[in-house]
Amino acid sequence: MLFIRSVVFALGMWLSIIIFATLCLFTAPFPFAVRYGFLSKWARLNLWWLALTCGIRYQIEGRENIPEGNAIVMSKHQSTWETLALQVIFPPQVWVLKRELLKLPFFGWGLSMLEPIAIDRKARGKARQQLIDQGTERLKNGRWVVIFPEGTRIPPGEKGRYALGGASLAESSGYPIVPMAHNAGEFWSRRKFIKQPGTVQVRIGPVIESKGKTAIEINQEVEAWVEGQMAEITFKN
Repeated sequence: MLFIRSVVFALGMWLSIIIFATLCLFTAPFPFAVRYGFLSKWARLNLWWLALTCGIRYQIEGRENIPEGNAIVMSKHQSTWETLALQVIFPPQVWVLKRELLKLPFFGWGLSMLEPIAIDRKARGKARQQLIDQGTERLKNGRWVVIFPEGTRIPPGEKGRYALGGASLAESSGYPIVPMAHNAGEFWSRRKFIKQPGTVQVRIGPVIESKGKTAIEINQEVEAWVEGQMAEITFKN
């Protein structure tokens, strides 16, 4: 039954990608707010579809920690789930992602409409400066910036290396960081097709100010908070 539910969800998700990616081309002449407003409905639709077909819902602690002004979100990365949920939880945002994703049919079309910071991971020094320059520009334009400091999806119970890119952006721009922890990988695992029903625990941390701190200090604060929360909400250790 779990397999059938996962198949139904996948069919609906990919059909919605084709529809939204095609229609999003008509929003190209409009401002970012219009494009983002349209495409973020795809995320809301699929979170609803996921709950309906696979029984995966979510619960959030710490909504009161989301500041009124824009900031940098540094989130745990375990699943595809958070790529949907972040668009629902936080205000309009741009993402730091590998530029290869923009080449994907349909999915890449939608991503490119949202002004992402698409970096070349192989050129590390150049990529970090690109992140700082473009990230600062996006922040000044009122966007939130979403970064997965571990860079790739990490299985539950494990921890990746927290890269300095997001913390460097915070140090350089002076914008604060909002850390986020979640255990979505327990239910929607990377490289596994079958999804398990349950409730994803999401925790949003207090704002981490960047002014007067080095990137290393900022990164350590983010890592300590996120991993401390993960130790509490991870089921499979």
